[in-house]
Amino acid sequence: MKEYLQKNGIRIAVIVLAVALLVGVGNAARDGQIGIVHNVTGVISAPMQKVLSSTVNLFNSIYGYLYKYDSLMAENESLRAQLADAQKSARDGIEASEENVRLREALYLRQKHTDYFLESAKVVLWSSSNWSSSFTISKGANHGIELHDPVITEYGALVGQVTELGATWATVSTLIDVDMSVGAYVGSNGSSGMVVGEYALMREKTAKLTFLADGAQIFAGDEVLTSGSGGAFPAGLVIGTLTSVQQEAGGQIEYGIVTPQCDLDALVQVFIIKDFQVVE
Repeated sequence: MKEYLQKNGIRIAVIVLAVALLVGVGNAARDGQIGIVHNVTGVISAPMQKVLSSTVNLFNSIYGYLYKYDSLMAENESLRAQLADAQKSARDGIEASEENVRLREALYLRQKHTDYFLESAKVVLWSSSNWSSSFTISKGANHGIELHDPVITEYGALVGQVTELGATWATVSTLIDVDMSVGAYVGSNGSSGMVVGEYALMREKTAKLTFLADGAQIFAGDEVLTSGSGGAFPAGLVIGTLTSVQQEAGGQIEYGIVTPQCDLDALVQVFIIKDFQVVE
């Protein structure tokens, strides 16, 4: 509508003026107000004045609308830009606050575990495969990271292990991955076992506690920690919590379902343990 009026405004004004003039003259003639020749100037000037006045008012309104429309559009764009800036500032503030929390927790972790040599890295890409649970981090061999290095959160919860390595990147398989196995102990009596990944459980973001020692007693709610057996992981890292205890098909062997302590879906930054002291 706006573009049409801008392109055809003059043509419309001429048409409206001509029509109004003819109507005004015709009405005046029918009412007996004029003769054929007499007072021609008066007859024409009176309708002309009314028509011109109406036309000017009409086009003042039209162009006033167009001007206000342009002003409103410009104001709208300005408000959108201001809103986008405000939203970005809010996001930046939230990210900065979360980063400060991670740094504080990482500092506490370093102070608590002086035997850990840690390297922080960002999570840059999750695997799209349905058959694994892994992600890529922003650092690799150039930063002293090696294959099979343990990976944890800033709270000391186990995330997984480095399984592929490049110069500036590495792949971390999480503890629920089908190829992962971690020595563990569970419960108040420290029953030993293994936390392993299974495909069906991986889809539910859980893992299996199995290969339990004879006579082991486990209960839902027990905390599961790394045992340190084999030397691949430090002892005492939190793996997760037993959410249920079940029996194999034969009904004799118990196993547990472990929900990881770390929220895998919320990972932004992780810490690689490049070296640690093995407790004998």
